[in-house]
Amino acid sequence: MTAAPILSVDDVQVAFPVGGLLARDAILGVAGVSFEVRPGETFALVGESGSGKTTLARAINGLQDISQGAITFEGVRIDGLGRARMKPLRRRMSMMFQDPVGSLSPRMTVGDLVTEPFRIHGHGGRNLRDEAVRLLNLVGLPADFAGRYPHQLSGGQARRVGVARAIALDPALIIADEPTAGLDVSVQGEVLNLLNELRERLGLAMVIITHNLHVVHHVADRMAVMYLGRFVEVGETGTVFAAPRHPYTAALLSANPEPDPDRARDRITLPAEVPSLMSRPSGCEFHTRCPWAQAKCAAMPPPAGDVSCHFPLSPGARPPPREDRP
Repeated sequence: MTAAPILSVDDVQVAFPVGGLLARDAILGVAGVSFEVRPGETFALVGESGSGKTTLARAINGLQDISQGAITFEGVRIDGLGRARMKPLRRRMSMMFQDPVGSLSPRMTVGDLVTEPFRIHGHGGRNLRDEAVRLLNLVGLPADFAGRYPHQLSGGQARRVGVARAIALDPALIIADEPTAGLDVSVQGEVLNLLNELRERLGLAMVIITHNLHVVHHVADRMAVMYLGRFVEVGETGTVFAAPRHPYTAALLSANPEPDPDRARDRITLPAEVPSLMSRPSGCEFHTRCPWAQAKCAAMPPPAGDVSCHFPLSPGARPPPREDRP
């Protein structure tokens, strides 16, 4: 029997007013997305910078109001709860922010940083020094790191401290925003292995936000590709990587760094300029950059579904010659 979702996001929109607080117009940072995450599953949000990934993550965690839709966590609808009513649920939902060092207070020791969640939510008589040692051990850091300050940490060590903070209260869900940003490749691998190990040991569910496709391939069970605040393709990670169906997904995967120079020649080149959220293209919003676009794409929005495209790609599809493109 399939487990019930721990997180459900249903047709969520996030709108930002344009021209001040009294403006009637708004732009959609997130434009109606839906997905579910089940216990123990890792779900990845992928897309270029500005595609709406972080905005969606902040909405899930109650840090950003939504303008439409519903967000349900462990059977409780949480959108619009407000700060006071959301606080108890934050024990079960943790967020890791992008900057591993900048997200740590420079005035606090590592020991104080990793045990801060207990002081915020009530530590129930726990020995915070023992808790600091336990949490540091879980993320592979020595006990004597408890006396260090953030400026004394490398990027990888700071990220491990961030992971320790995130798991302090035994959450059911971790939202990790660019968990490997700014780290060397070897350190990225260590952090990803740590997250995988903790997921299995603690039974965590994870939502990972990234533009690093190597991260997605390594840790995610399922993934969603975002473009201009919408999902253009959703599916099992292995299936999407093996046979992308949306042209944007195919272009992203083809641009992934590839050590084989022969395979690097197969990259799909897109126009660099992304349309403005204030002036979304008609029809399919990707048609202005799509090598496969046809007249229908500019006239009609694509049907909703796991692949939001009028003409989904066949495995191994290559763009038509440039002179044949509309």
